[in-house]
Amino acid sequence: MVEMTGNVVLITGATSGIGKIAARELAAMGATVVIVGRDRARLDAAAADIGGAVEAAACDVTDESAVEGLFADIDSRHGRLDILVNNAGTSAPGPTHQMSLADWKKVVDVNLTGAFLCAREALKRMIPKKGGRILNIGSISAQMSRPHAAPYTASKFGLEGLTRSLALDSRVHGIAVSILHPGNVATDIWTGREDIAKAEGLVPLADIADAALAVLTMSDGVNMFSTTVLPVTQPYLGRG
Repeated sequence: MVEMTGNVVLITGATSGIGKIAARELAAMGATVVIVGRDRARLDAAAADIGGAVEAAACDVTDESAVEGLFADIDSRHGRLDILVNNAGTSAPGPTHQMSLADWKKVVDVNLTGAFLCAREALKRMIPKKGGRILNIGSISAQMSRPHAAPYTASKFGLEGLTRSLALDSRVHGIAVSILHPGNVATDIWTGREDIAKAEGLVPLADIADAALAVLTMSDGVNMFSTTVLPVTQPYLGRG
């Protein structure tokens, strides 16, 4: 197991799923992990379940002043930030012609604007120390869309572009910026859609966590820029 003692990690959207399991693994490696979400009760429950050096911080990543306050609080308590995982995400499925502007904005604000706000604040802390990592959790929807997913697809394509720009701006400062694109992942999002999950296959959460940890624990000066993890049976390649 890689030793992460001394590292301070911030993970958004970490009350469940990919964020929570990544937090558990990093804490087990000795890192101090700050998990972020909007629901204080769920955050506290997740932190208690994970155990170790895990701290819960309630924050709406779409709120600029709240994000600035979150990072200022990390400054005051730890004086550093080594890793940011932008995992917060949401969706609003539906036909484009029936999509409300409010639903469009909700998805883009969380998935893209929230990632920008957190990355901007992380870079302010990482640039002076000439190092750090930012991992954005994307989706294969950034490469191949499903029907009825306009805001989600657009936000994930945007996150891919943001990652490229961040990586370009950050490399002179020794900061690695990456994106991980999962396919179908075994989370509770498939409740009520078990037929699709069975037909297409699911990636166990542990495998996604392993992929994220492979990126986050690489040697300084080394980056795995883009990674795609999906079930062998998922219809993705060869769609024509």
